[in-house]
Amino acid sequence: MRIVLICLAVLLVAAGGTAWWLYNSLDGNIKGVDINKALGKDRPEKLPTAGQNLLVLGSDSRAGENGKIAGGNVSGARSDTALVIHIPQGRSRATAVSIPRDTLVTRPECTKKDGSPMPSAKRVMFNSVYSLVGPACVVKTVEKMSDVRIDHYMEIDFAGFKDLVDAIGGVTVDVPQDIHDGASGLDLKKGPQKLNGTQSLEFVRTRHGIGDGSDLGRIGLQQEFMLDLLGEVQKQDLLSSPTKSYKIANSATKSLTTDSDLASLKSLGEFARSMKGVNPDTMETIMLPVAYDKADPNRVVAAEPQATQLWKAIRTDTEVPAAAKKSPATGG
Repeated sequence: MRIVLICLAVLLVAAGGTAWWLYNSLDGNIKGVDINKALGKDRPEKLPTAGQNLLVLGSDSRAGENGKIAGGNVSGARSDTALVIHIPQGRSRATAVSIPRDTLVTRPECTKKDGSPMPSAKRVMFNSVYSLVGPACVVKTVEKMSDVRIDHYMEIDFAGFKDLVDAIGGVTVDVPQDIHDGASGLDLKKGPQKLNGTQSLEFVRTRHGIGDGSDLGRIGLQQEFMLDLLGEVQKQDLLSSPTKSYKIANSATKSLTTDSDLASLKSLGEFARSMKGVNPDTMETIMLPVAYDKADPNRVVAAEPQATQLWKAIRTDTEVPAAAKKSPATGG
C-alpha cells in the first residue's frame, strides 16, 4: 500500500506545466481492470463497518531469463503471492492475510478474456485461477471462499518489483537463518542484509532454501520483506529529489495493475493520502490457516474452524482470534 505514496511526490512535481508530460507518462503506465463489471452483482454484501479490503497479487512471467530466478522456464504468467489486506475504518492499522498458492479451492464459474465461460471446478490450485482465467476470477474466488467483499485490486509484476527495489536503493531485511538455494543461486547469511532488486526477488521466491521446501515456508519471508519494503518507502525523502522520485514512480507504475477505480495517478494519490495513518510497524501479518491435504500431501486445504473464524473477523472488522492464526500446516 505504501508503494503508492510515491505518487504524492509526483503529483507535486506535475503541478508545474513543464513537468506535465512526466505526469501523463506515469499516468499512462498504470493498467486497469474493471473488476466490478466482470463480477456483476453476485458478490458479498458490503457491510457498514467493513473498512477497506484489498486483494494484492504478485505476478510474473517465467519465460526466458526470468525463469532462472523462478526455478523453471515455463510459458505464461503465474500469481505466486496473494494477500488480502484489511484496513479498518479508522485506517490507522492493517491486517494482511497470505493465501498459499498451493491451497486447493473451489473455483467459481467465471468468464475468460475472450468472453467464453469457464465452468466451476473443485480442488484446483489457487494460483492456477490467475493463469487460466485472469484477475477478475481470482477476486471472485477469494470472495466466494471468504465471503469478504474485495474493494480494490492491485497486481505487482515481479519484473517491475525488481526495478522498484533498485530505484529505492535496496531493502534491508533481517534474514532469519542461513539460506542456500541451489535452484535460484540465493546465498545469504543469517542477520541483517541489504538486498538489491535481484536478491530481493530471489528472497521472496525462494522455497528450497527455507523450511520444508514448500510454498508455506517462504510466506514468512514474503511477509517480512513486505513490511521492510513499506518501511523503506516510508523513510524515503522523495520531495528532496524529484529525479529519484520520478525513477521510483516510473518503476512502481510500470509494474502496477489495479481495478479501474484506482487506475490513475490522481486516484492512487488520493488513496495513498487516505492510508497515510497505516504504520508498517503495527501491521499484522497472518497466513490463512491450512492443513495438508489428505489425498495429496503436496497440497493444502483451508483448516477449519480457524479459516472461518479468520474471515469472519475480517468481514466484521473485529479482532482476529488467536486460535484463528494457528495453522496445522506450517511448512517447517
